[in-house]
Amino acid sequence: MVHQMRPSLNSDIFAFAVKWNFVGKGEKQLSLEVGDAVHIQEACEGKKNTSEPEDFIFPASFVHLKEVIIEKRGNEEVVISAEMPLVKEVTTTLREWGSIWKQLFVQVRKLMWELMEWRSQLLSGTLPSDEFKELKQKVTSKIDYGNKILELDQVVRDEDGNILEPERASVISLFRAHEDATTKINERIKEEQVQIETRIQSSPTHSLYVFVRNFVCRIGEDSELFMSLYDPNKQTIISENYLVRWGSKGFPKEIDMLNNLKVVFTDLGNKDLSREKIYLICQIVRVGRMDLKEMNNKKCTQGLRRPFGVAVMDITDIIKGKLECDEEKQFFIPFFPKTEQHKTNKKKTKQNFPFLKLNLHPGLWVTMKALVGDIVQIRKEYPHLVDRSTVVARKLGFPEIIMPGDVRNDIYLTLQGGDFDKYNKTTQKNVEVIMWVCDEEGKNSICLGAGDKAVSEYRSVIYYQIKQPRWMETFKVAVPLEEMYRIHLRFMFRHRSSQESKDKSEKNFAMAFVRLMKDDGTVLQDGLHDLVVFKVRNRIFAGKPPQTHTHTKKKRKQNKTKTDEPFIQENTVCSCVSSPVGLLGLLKWRTRPELLRENLEKLKIIDGEEVVKFLQDTLDALFNIMMEHSQTDDYDILVFDALIYIIGLIADRKFQHFNTVLEAYIKQHFSATLAYKKLMSVLKRYLDVSSRGEQCEPILRTLKALEYIFKFIVRSQCRDVLLPMMLRELSGALASMADGPHDERRNSLELLNNILEVLSRDNVVRHRISFWVVACMTAILSQMDDRHYATYIETFTGTTDLVDFLMESFLLFKDLIGKHVYPSDWMAMIMVQNRVFLRAINTYADTMNQMFLNNDDFEVQLWNNYFHLAVAFITQESLQLQHFSPTKRNKILAKYGDMRRLIGFAIRDIWYKLGSHKICFIPGMVGPILEMTLIPEEELRRATIPIFFDMITCEHAHSGNFQKFEDEIILKLDHEVEGGGGDERYMQLLETILLDCAAEKLTLRPQVQHFVALVKGLLVRLLDYRTVMSDDSRNNRMSCTVNLLNFYKDINREEMYIRYLYKLRDLHLEGENYTEAAYTLLLHSRLLKWSDDMCNPQFEFHGSQTQRQLKETLYDTIIDYFDKGKMWEEAITLCKELAEQYENEIFDYELLSKRLFYENIMKILRPKPDYFAVGYYGQGYPPFLRNKVFIHRGKEYERREDFQNQLMSQFPSAVRLNTTTMPGDDIRNSPLQYIQCFTVQPVLEIPPRLKNKPVPDQIINFYKSNYVQRFHYSRPVRKGPVDPNNEFASMWIERTTFTTVYKLPGILRWFETTLSPLENAIETMESTNEKILTMINQYQADWSLPINPLSMLLNGIVDPAVMGGFAKYEKAFFTDEYTQEHSEDRDKLLRLKDLIAWQIPLLGGGISLHGKRVTDDLRPFHERMEECFKQLKKKVEKEYGVRELPDLDERKSTRPRSMLRSIRQSIISITSLPGSECGTPTKAHADRYSKHIACVDVLTCLMALVKNHCTLKIIVHPASAPGIFPLSLQSPGTPPCLVPVAA
Repeated sequence: MVHQMRPSLNSDIFAFAVKWNFVGKGEKQLSLEVGDAVHIQEACEGKKNTSEPEDFIFPASFVHLKEVIIEKRGNEEVVISAEMPLVKEVTTTLREWGSIWKQLFVQVRKLMWELMEWRSQLLSGTLPSDEFKELKQKVTSKIDYGNKILELDQVVRDEDGNILEPERASVISLFRAHEDATTKINERIKEEQVQIETRIQSSPTHSLYVFVRNFVCRIGEDSELFMSLYDPNKQTIISENYLVRWGSKGFPKEIDMLNNLKVVFTDLGNKDLSREKIYLICQIVRVGRMDLKEMNNKKCTQGLRRPFGVAVMDITDIIKGKLECDEEKQFFIPFFPKTEQHKTNKKKTKQNFPFLKLNLHPGLWVTMKALVGDIVQIRKEYPHLVDRSTVVARKLGFPEIIMPGDVRNDIYLTLQGGDFDKYNKTTQKNVEVIMWVCDEEGKNSICLGAGDKAVSEYRSVIYYQIKQPRWMETFKVAVPLEEMYRIHLRFMFRHRSSQESKDKSEKNFAMAFVRLMKDDGTVLQDGLHDLVVFKVRNRIFAGKPPQTHTHTKKKRKQNKTKTDEPFIQENTVCSCVSSPVGLLGLLKWRTRPELLRENLEKLKIIDGEEVVKFLQDTLDALFNIMMEHSQTDDYDILVFDALIYIIGLIADRKFQHFNTVLEAYIKQHFSATLAYKKLMSVLKRYLDVSSRGEQCEPILRTLKALEYIFKFIVRSQCRDVLLPMMLRELSGALASMADGPHDERRNSLELLNNILEVLSRDNVVRHRISFWVVACMTAILSQMDDRHYATYIETFTGTTDLVDFLMESFLLFKDLIGKHVYPSDWMAMIMVQNRVFLRAINTYADTMNQMFLNNDDFEVQLWNNYFHLAVAFITQESLQLQHFSPTKRNKILAKYGDMRRLIGFAIRDIWYKLGSHKICFIPGMVGPILEMTLIPEEELRRATIPIFFDMITCEHAHSGNFQKFEDEIILKLDHEVEGGGGDERYMQLLETILLDCAAEKLTLRPQVQHFVALVKGLLVRLLDYRTVMSDDSRNNRMSCTVNLLNFYKDINREEMYIRYLYKLRDLHLEGENYTEAAYTLLLHSRLLKWSDDMCNPQFEFHGSQTQRQLKETLYDTIIDYFDKGKMWEEAITLCKELAEQYENEIFDYELLSKRLFYENIMKILRPKPDYFAVGYYGQGYPPFLRNKVFIHRGKEYERREDFQNQLMSQFPSAVRLNTTTMPGDDIRNSPLQYIQCFTVQPVLEIPPRLKNKPVPDQIINFYKSNYVQRFHYSRPVRKGPVDPNNEFASMWIERTTFTTVYKLPGILRWFETTLSPLENAIETMESTNEKILTMINQYQADWSLPINPLSMLLNGIVDPAVMGGFAKYEKAFFTDEYTQEHSEDRDKLLRLKDLIAWQIPLLGGGISLHGKRVTDDLRPFHERMEECFKQLKKKVEKEYGVRELPDLDERKSTRPRSMLRSIRQSIISITSLPGSECGTPTKAHADRYSKHIACVDVLTCLMALVKNHCTLKIIVHPASAPGIFPLSLQSPGTPPCLVPVAA
């Protein structure tokens, strides 16, 4: 580039708009994105020379010159584009919408295209003034509409449509502009929905509102009132019952229902209104004695349901709207008593109903009103009548229009009557029918009426000695659709006696049943059903009949009678098919795909009413068929024709009201994204055939259905092609509206005085008056300057009044900030309010500094209110810039700045002024200050984090520690980080700042360092936990939860520990890991004692409990979990502990009957779970997984392939390792993710109590896969030449043992493998010895290598200043105490001693080699290293024996150099053998299996052994004489032999 600069004067400032993206690569280069604005003061002329370094900022051709305007804002110059304001607004809007258009493609795409087109027209500058004005109105309307539907901030405008700048408008005018904009936008959105809403409102749905005012009738017993709609001509009930339970004292049984007995009978259609007559009937059933005349209540059977009477009213004119009903008008419905069927004379009637003697007029007082619309509509239009507490009684059947999503699985049964004539008996039975809904569990599925709770059984009314009773009782059975196939209804018949003593002895004398679903998958059809009654002969069934249908069938064959035949009438209101079978076959086409073509063809002959009844299901099935056969066209025409048939069906006048349903389905439920390809293909085929003049029979029906076909196509992801053609352009400019009524004469000062009272009302926050009140108050405060504030404060005569004013003001501000008086999209109004409040808060703070900071005048509560207000202000959602789009963030910063920094710095300054009063705010202010420091703003964090150290210093000076501060910050950190606060940068800043602060406080430094380490460890775990909480991997969530609960356990924070225990329990229950859930709860139970001490109120339980009660409850839950997990051994242990308490402590012998699980152990098969080793390698994993190996416990019958696939699904980018060897450093340090998974075998650990005893296999098998901690993996390896005649001769087995940190099963289904401290020491010594030997081999092979690495390695081991390893091992492991406590580690201790002893000859060889290579200037260093080695050698050989290696000098050896390199494997093999120990040499025994080999050194010996194919055990013994190195060479099964080896 030719560097010829063109300096600019102050007036020559260039502003450019970026028109191409540019990625800066050099240090001085600036990256640009399209739409950015850059400010340029100097430019270079010429062209870039490719040979010169890239020291330019960016190419000039990538930007475009624009005119600018420079504004002075304080001391700053702000460069603003000189474009038309509307063009700038459109540009900004498009940029903001552009960041979210992919997520909201449907709503945004068309709006953005229109705005871009209109922006081009505005920039052209060729529009006449009238067209420009019209276009401006369209643009602003479109922007406001788009912002509203995209939930972005509202733009407020003046009368000319320009953006209203808050700095140039009063608060009141800004508020009014927000109101007007909200009104206009809401009306615009309503206009968009008018067409659909009009269709829905015109749907033929009607309802009847009934309010039961009173029931006047003196019965003397409880009663049940069943209200329903009834067709007297067809003698059918129209609606389900509304049940009112009336008490014996003349009030509802639930006193809360007094004056609240309201019901809406809904789902009524035009067909119902066309009925000739409609009655409202009320059947009254009393509940009590058999006969009201019986006075001895103690001997009488109670709770019998007896028919009492009925109240009836003709409501035809009311429901048809012919009779207008006032909402307060009451109707009286007279009551007609019901006499028994054999008592018909008037005298006996009056005896049974004594109120008739008194000429009383019993009956119902009700209010009724006919309403138009379904339940959703009438709740909106009649909220004063119909609220959420109003009971809804639905029609006995689907409404005329079934909306998508209206799923009902209700079966209405009417028990009609039966014949129980005893013939040879003079008196008949008092028959009671009992019905159950039977499945494996027996749920509460029976509802006697709307407004009543579901019950598990139904009991009929009882007619006194009637041989052919007619009950005519209707009730509802509601069961889930998926359970209907396994449910049947069971009817039991029982004679009831009026005397309690006789009644108790009565048994069920007959039974009947009926299945709800037939074998072909259809539900029992509507209509009458005669049920065969089976006489109960077996006394077992007299009490409780069998629950399985198979058993019932068997009884039917054996005990079938024809004399007793009750019958029921059924109305099925079920979102599954009752008939015909053909439609069911289509809906369940996947079960019989071979019949799919036949079922599609049969659809056209199915009754249209049945098809539209299941419109959504049918359409779903058709499009599923189309999508699941997307690769073929076998069913395309059949599905298309079926779709045409359905659309034509809805076009029929009979079903025209289902147009609304179809529209709703297309808009809300249709989701076949690729259906447009199939639909357009078939449509094109039909059109092509027709255009050629050939006969095309479906073409006429297709053209009639073309509207909806195209709607399906448009909805099916083909919008980029068809949307411009099919959708209408959004309406133009919004209709101008006059300002709404405003009370201009409202006195603002009066409102300010009364504002606290107004805002204290619960329902006023969203009310319009609160908007006005706050706007007026904000306007007043915005007009006040420092002089006004000072004058106002001087009006307070005493400090008490001033303190009250300030406290009330702070509470008011905090309330307004927290409750969001204005809608969230009123951003301009909210920011203006914040700016005004911030100035008021700072002014009040200055007053407090002057008047209430001294010791005598210090007001703790006032300052506390200030701090909480300031923190609430700084943490409010409207100021969290990090959550906003760049466009919105830049807009706020440009207009208002970052108010968080201002208030944050003020909080910091005031805190340091508090002096000795700081202790009053510890720990109360720890949480709020923490919340403030977590705000992701660097300067704010740096300014406020030091407050924590000041708190530490203050509490330490006051109490000698800062325990309260530590406890509070740990508690609050947990809640804040889980809620989204904090990040890695915060953790770094917190650590750096606190440690820097503590550097000058020597007495506090250790404690602060410990505290920082504690908080850092917590933050690491909390951030991991928060990251995985949104992860699909439940395992990762469990791992992080366990990390946290273990952390809290280690630092003795029991409350937080228990909190995460229950989170872990919930995760286990989600995955049905009942065993692990039990172990998790067991940890909580172990914190409790068997005592009557009250539980600490640190965890939320149901009510106050003693530790004994809570522990017992936990044990019951844990035992249940263990039972579900088939861990009965653990359940037995807990049962025994509970039994000990019941027997010896609380003496509750009834609870001793808890079942034990011994029979389950012996008789129930428990599949053995497989165990899998899983390694997570690579830096791409989170820290809690990275380069770690875990043992996973598989589920029952889970194969490794399934487990591995599920594992890979959690880490889709991971690479699967197909080897079982440990990966190298290249994989461990790779930025990628690698997973290794293979099966391991658990090592059986038999409990001591079972050893040497005849134990059944069922018990031993359990321990083979449970309570295990060690796992083996074995793989074959080949050594030496392969014998072609016997491959096993050279086959070796390499066995790897894994040990988990805890036994499995446990609180997780997996645990990390680990090394004990002793094993770690052994591994470290082995690694060090191998490193020395490797380096010796390298320096022997290559004399040109630099000597420095060898010097550093040897000196780091032998120099006493850095040695320490041996001494630490001796102090840790070579003590009598450790040996006694870890007797099982004897072999490992011997191995560690052996490794230490072997290091001496290795070091000697290395130092000898170093002496030959060292230069003269390093000779003193070498001599010191030799002296240190001599001391070390003397000490080690004295303690652990002498080990010697052959002479490594090549000049004294004729061996090949490669043989010398093999000594590493030899030494490691020797030192790692279990038999390698320091002991007395044994006498050699010659044997035919052993070979006596004289070797010149160890290496030659080992090589000879390999050459002779000996499988030998080598035991190294300490030298018995100088120069002798005895070896025991032992073949398997033979005694050892000694081989003397020359030095």
